[in-house]
Order: sequence, then C-alpha cells, then structure tokens
Amino acid sequence: MASNTQKAYFDANTQASKIAEQFEMLQILNEEGKVVNEAAMPQLSDEQLQELMRRMVYTRILDQRSISLNRQGRLGFYAPTAGQEASQLASQFALEKEDFILPGYRDVPQIVWHGLPLYKAFLWSRGHFEGGQIPEGVNIYIPQIIIGAQYVQTAGVALGLKKRGVKAVAITYTGDGGTSQGDFYEGMNFAGALKAPAIFIVQNNQFAISTPREKQTAAVTLAQKAVAAGIPGIQVDGMDPLAVYAAVHDARERAINGEGPTLIETITYRYGPHTMAGDDPTRYRTSELDNEWEKKDPLVRFRKFLEEKGLWSEEKENEVIEHAKEDIKEAIKKADAAPKQKVTDLISHMYEELPQNLKEQYEIYKAKESK
Repeated sequence: MASNTQKAYFDANTQASKIAEQFEMLQILNEEGKVVNEAAMPQLSDEQLQELMRRMVYTRILDQRSISLNRQGRLGFYAPTAGQEASQLASQFALEKEDFILPGYRDVPQIVWHGLPLYKAFLWSRGHFEGGQIPEGVNIYIPQIIIGAQYVQTAGVALGLKKRGVKAVAITYTGDGGTSQGDFYEGMNFAGALKAPAIFIVQNNQFAISTPREKQTAAVTLAQKAVAAGIPGIQVDGMDPLAVYAAVHDARERAINGEGPTLIETITYRYGPHTMAGDDPTRYRTSELDNEWEKKDPLVRFRKFLEEKGLWSEEKENEVIEHAKEDIKEAIKKADAAPKQKVTDLISHMYEELPQNLKEQYEIYKAKESK
C-alpha cells in the first residue's frame, strides 16, 4: 500500500542553521588581551597601536564629560558611547581621509576623529546650525536621527564615488534595532546590485533602546542579513579593536578594488543609557549582564595587550586624560561663544529661496528680533 507521506523537498531547519554557521565571530584579542588569532593580526606599527589606544582613552573621557555637561544643561541631545570605543574608533582608524562617514546619532566620536572640530560636535548636540556646517575637506555628514536612513544615503554616496572614479568608500553605522528598518535592506540591496564601495556596520549593543536583540529578528546573527543582499557579511568581536580594524580594513580594500560593499556586525555593549533623554537601563538590563560585559571592556583588553608589549603605561594614560579634559574645556568654551541662534537663522538656512509662507514668517520674526 502506498504511503501518504511525501518527502520534503528541502530541510528548512538545516538550511537556516547552515547559513548561521558561516558567520562565526572574528576575534584577535581575548578578554585578557592575549592574541588568539595570529593569522588575522593587522599590520599596525607600534605608533599606530598607541594612537588607537590614545583615541579610545580620550573618547571615554569625552563620553564622561559629555554626560556631565548634559546633566548641567550645557549640551542638548546626547547618546553615551562608553563600551563601544573599539567598534567606533577602530573602524574609523581603518579609513583614509578621502572616505566618507555617514553616522548615526551615537557616532559622534568617529566624525570628530575624521576631522569635525569638537566644538562643532557640541553645537550639533545643542541643535545649533553651526554644528551642521562641515569644514571644507572633512568628508562627513551630520549624524542621522532617523533610524537606518543613513544606509540608503550611504549607498548613494558610494555610487557617486564609483561613478567619479574615486578610490574611496562610504561607511555608515546603525544599531541592532536599525536592522529592522526597511532602509537597512534597501541601502544594502542597492549598493550590492551596483557594486558600490560601501561599508555597512551594525553595532550590535544588544538592545534597541529597551528591546533585546533576540526580539528584533529570528536570524541567529545580524551579519547573515548580508546574504539577502548578495554581499559579504562578517561578525566581529566589537570589544576587540584589532578585530574591528582588520575587518574594516579588509572591507575597504575589496570595496576600492571594485568588489562592492560589506556588512559588518560588531558585537558590543553600551554601558550607559540609550540616550540621556530619560532612558533607564536598569529597567531592562540586569546587573549580572552589565558585570559580564564590563569584563570585556575594550579599553581594559587593549591596555593589557599594549602593556605586555611595553607600549603603554599609567603615565601615558594619565597624560591622555589630562589632554582630553583640556581639549573639552576649550571646545565647550568655544561653543558657548557661538552667536545665539535666532529663528530667522533657522528659516534662512532651510531654503535657498524661501516660499511665500516662510517669507512672511521671516519678516515677523525679524521684526521681533530687532527689538
């Protein structure tokens, strides 16, 4: 008697698991600062290693001072960065000056190290128009507030670089929550189809505000989302600056050689709240989880590695800390000295030629401001 059971034409579970297995996390330094993947070690000089550490320490101090300034009412919007220094700064360190950065709102450190004066970053936080006036030759865009929108913009910038024959890349960042946005897929698909020189980074800090990463998607990794766009994807230990640098450097080389974009997922953690606008991480994160990630601190890990090589010391670190404090003090002083923003400034900067309704409003506010 014939069986009514029909054999499945493919094994759905096996297919899904085989895809996820291809995205094993790249790590070069373990939590103790020991090299565990010599073959992947990037070619960085002692001076470059020290400079990368200097930037990480400086940025941790910048984060601490920015939180304090925000609480004092001297900064506006601010998204803490502590814990994500390796993901942010090592990725920028792998770039060249001609590359373009299209940041999200947490990615101010990258654009500062790419050339944006610190006082302008403070003015951007305050919503001052001068904070969005980028100096000539600094290839950045102002931080994007709309989640994931920078992915579509990056595809366009990258395509422009390709069409002009410029050997450069456009790089962008979003968080794990950003991968749930349509712009995330659209940007990657567009860049992949046209082999645009783009690097798409997902900083997986485990929570999209308060939503855990595992509730964002059924995918085992976020890196595997590259498969749908037909582009390479890699998962990296985002608390390991050497692994992040190696992944971005490799992606950049392939991009400028005409091989198209790459998606990089960095596994990281933000120690502070999502933003300083009232988020309380203790409502959705446990102290046990915080403690687990503090043991992976990128500064501690990299410090151990450099001290073992005789390239770092407490004295060097203290010098960087004091220098950072002085820089921040001068930058906030310069931001404070910027002309007070007027409503007419906002109106006049919005359009090259004002529509009639704004012409009327402009005249009204101009009269008010002249009194």
